[in-house]
Amino acid sequence: MTTPTALATDEARTRLHELTVIDVRTPGEYAGGHLPGALNIPLDQIQRALPDIRHAADRGDVLVVCASGARSENACKILTENGVTAATLSGGTGAWAADGHELHRPQDVARATWGMERQVRLTAGVIVLLGLLLGVVVHPAFQLLSAGIAGGLVFSALTNTCGMAAMLAKLPHNRPRAADLDHTLAALRNR
Repeated sequence: MTTPTALATDEARTRLHELTVIDVRTPGEYAGGHLPGALNIPLDQIQRALPDIRHAADRGDVLVVCASGARSENACKILTENGVTAATLSGGTGAWAADGHELHRPQDVARATWGMERQVRLTAGVIVLLGLLLGVVVHPAFQLLSAGIAGGLVFSALTNTCGMAAMLAKLPHNRPRAADLDHTLAALRNR
């Protein structure tokens, strides 16, 4: 593979026709806007898709995309550990859109799910507030909920991982339907 570890948005745009683009965000995030031609294989489904991604990588360069670049970096690590070379899009779809490049949105989707980062912020905020409220009203020990979330956020920042995002990704609205993933894998095989 001749692709570097990360591609800037302008370089990715000029090479888009020759890249197999894999979007590792949740289906709802993907529906909210994705790179033209990108195939949605959520991060937690990468292992299942390995044979098809490996086949695509044998035919050409693979670009892995997410919202900001963190999940795509994790996906690239998984792929590298399994002998597949792939690059990530620097800054993800956020940088792509900020640089004025077009995002595609499926016509048949009624609404998009909030981005994972937004879901994490909401969930963390609700748990922190709940811990503080219960700590005042019920028992001070409930404030440990807030402390636990704060510790998790610090750990998340230091490791560039997010356990809460991994848990939220398992919710039904963030999961691909089996038929959708099968269709995506078939499209990947036929590229």
